[in-house]
Amino acid sequence: MTSDIKRTTEKHLMVFSGRAHPALAEEVAELLETDLVPTSAYGFANSEIYVRYEQSVRGCDAFVIQSHTAPINEWIMEHLIMVDALKRASAKRITVVMPFWGYSRQDKKHRGREPISARLIADLFKTAGADRVISVDLHADQLQGYFDGPVDHLMALPLLTEYIGAKYGSEQLCVVSPDAGRIKVAERWAAKLGGVPLAFIHKTRRTDVANEVVANRVVGEVKGKICVLTDDIIDTGGTIVKAAEAIMEAGAAGVIIAATHAILSDPAVDRLKNSPATEVVITNTLPVPDEKQFDKLTTLSIAPMLARAIREVFEDGSVTSMFDGHA
Repeated sequence: MTSDIKRTTEKHLMVFSGRAHPALAEEVAELLETDLVPTSAYGFANSEIYVRYEQSVRGCDAFVIQSHTAPINEWIMEHLIMVDALKRASAKRITVVMPFWGYSRQDKKHRGREPISARLIADLFKTAGADRVISVDLHADQLQGYFDGPVDHLMALPLLTEYIGAKYGSEQLCVVSPDAGRIKVAERWAAKLGGVPLAFIHKTRRTDVANEVVANRVVGEVKGKICVLTDDIIDTGGTIVKAAEAIMEAGAAGVIIAATHAILSDPAVDRLKNSPATEVVITNTLPVPDEKQFDKLTTLSIAPMLARAIREVFEDGSVTSMFDGHA
């Protein structure tokens, strides 16, 4: 009788992975000293997705890892189905781990008759049965309020700044924000790198054409500096490469591009390879296939951060303390 009571009351962590980025999930599970739960997942002839777990998940504390990468709609749907399967199999608590929040750039209405797709994604996961969300470097802080439940917002800033600071030092560095809207993030970068100077790019973006910037102008002194151009996302690379070119034209000694989420839609790789940047530093929140690797690219693993956050959530600890040193 005693062993039965222990089995039903003891917390049990289980980690699940979708098919979008299994290498990241495997690394997280290894750091947590556990195995990914064996899962059967495949598509039917008409592209519908089927998911079934190969062992009991009843009463577990489930963490479902899926990167929302291309083909993004397929992997989001698989993620939702995985959550639904866990809910129907009586998992005790379900945490959605989405290193990159799909549709996060559609976080508000710019014009009439537009959707707020980022909110829709949050609602879909809540309806599927998610109790909590863990994500990395949200495109906008307001996304934390879209999900009706706890959202743990992890930051790649410590990982990226530690690498750049160790490699380049801080004496000649300058942090540059790609636009005025991300100045606060750039300020945190500058402080983390030891109080280095700060600049930003004033840009005009066309509302009728996606991913196209009309003009760039550097605001701040970058002459003779090695500039760290920071952003949360690199998609087609047009914005970040034009910013790098503007920085060099303003007299910078060099440019390092640093971003958390490397979507790298065509023609991003060609643009980055041919850009004035000497290095492009990213994390592995999204998979980068072999054909999109290039000499300038450096990938840092986000897995230790995800594993620690999962451990803190599982043990009812403080995820916030990972970033500010206190609960």
